[in-house]
Amino acid sequence: MVSSLRSFEMGKAREVQLQIMVNEVREERSEEPDAGHQSTKPQIKGQIWWIKMGIYSFFVLSGQTAATLLGRLYFEKGGNSKWMSTFVQLAGFPLLLPFYCILLPKKSTTDSIDGDRPPALTFAFLYVSLGILLAGMCLLYSYGVSNLPVSTFSLICASQLGFNALFSFFLNAQKFTFLIANSLILLTISSALLVFQPGDSSGSKKIAKGKYIIGFLCTLFASAGYALMLALTQFAFKKIIKRNTMRAMMELIICQSITATCLALAGLFASGDWKVLKKEMEEYELGKVSYLMTLIWIAAGWDVFNIGAVGLIFDVSSLFSNVIGTLGLPIVPVLAVVFFHDKMDGVKVVAMLLAIWGFVSYMYQHYLDDSKSKAERANATQVSQASTSEEIQI
Repeated sequence: MVSSLRSFEMGKAREVQLQIMVNEVREERSEEPDAGHQSTKPQIKGQIWWIKMGIYSFFVLSGQTAATLLGRLYFEKGGNSKWMSTFVQLAGFPLLLPFYCILLPKKSTTDSIDGDRPPALTFAFLYVSLGILLAGMCLLYSYGVSNLPVSTFSLICASQLGFNALFSFFLNAQKFTFLIANSLILLTISSALLVFQPGDSSGSKKIAKGKYIIGFLCTLFASAGYALMLALTQFAFKKIIKRNTMRAMMELIICQSITATCLALAGLFASGDWKVLKKEMEEYELGKVSYLMTLIWIAAGWDVFNIGAVGLIFDVSSLFSNVIGTLGLPIVPVLAVVFFHDKMDGVKVVAMLLAIWGFVSYMYQHYLDDSKSKAERANATQVSQASTSEEIQI
């Protein structure tokens, strides 16, 4: 009798438990928006993501192209100071301060990925280290663009993608596939082909072999330094900064630029280049106003580029940011032929085609990864819906 009573009570309890579960599921479904509205949420997020990627990519391509061409124009028309060229690449950050101080929100509920943030000293070390690396990279770029035709310079810069993939492999666990390896090999060959040119010309000026080699090596080391900085920036966002916000991005750009600008300014005075700037401006072929405007727009161009590049880093990856930069590869040489009358010989054409092939190879891998990710999310959604249906049936 007692056992029968216990069995009855257990059965009743089980019935009540099942009824509660069914009621909970019904309540959850009644509180949720309709299925059509739910399905539009991921689509809207996806559209916003692609819009942001489009804006950041436009910033990278337009800023990089304009600043590179103007940087060569500075040397082509009478500019000679490597430190001034370095300084203007870095000194545009004050243009960002009004946007940072006025337009950006100071606090956000989703401001941090992880509540445990490192101390301020760690952030200071990070910003100073990246600033030193940035200053050195810009100085090497200045030597490169002053000793090379801008078309050759931009083609060598394509090696950034290979260096970045290597550094990302060690710092950010970047996966290597056949297509990525193929991309790196093609970009390496593309840059290596340019070594075998005995000399080059830019417009009416013939570049000596010694200056060409110096320019090539400086540009190559600068590309490696830039790739390392991108990989370290991605690593810093994940492990140190831990905030995926526009404010965090702007803080990084401004703080590292302050450090780098101070170093460039110190170099400008230590080298004595500041003494000849007045003479350089007076003798500039396009006039004093054009001299100042060239330097100002170089600074603005690199600022626009930095916003786009860092935005792509924390929304996707450092490697993707570098790939978008490489997308501008065909633009600069073509414009250099138009504006600077650079010679586009057979070696440069082959190098450009190989670099474009390498870029397409990497982008196809990104497309495959994106398709695989979408399929996995769709399968997870189907499994979740099936398990919910089974619970309701029970």
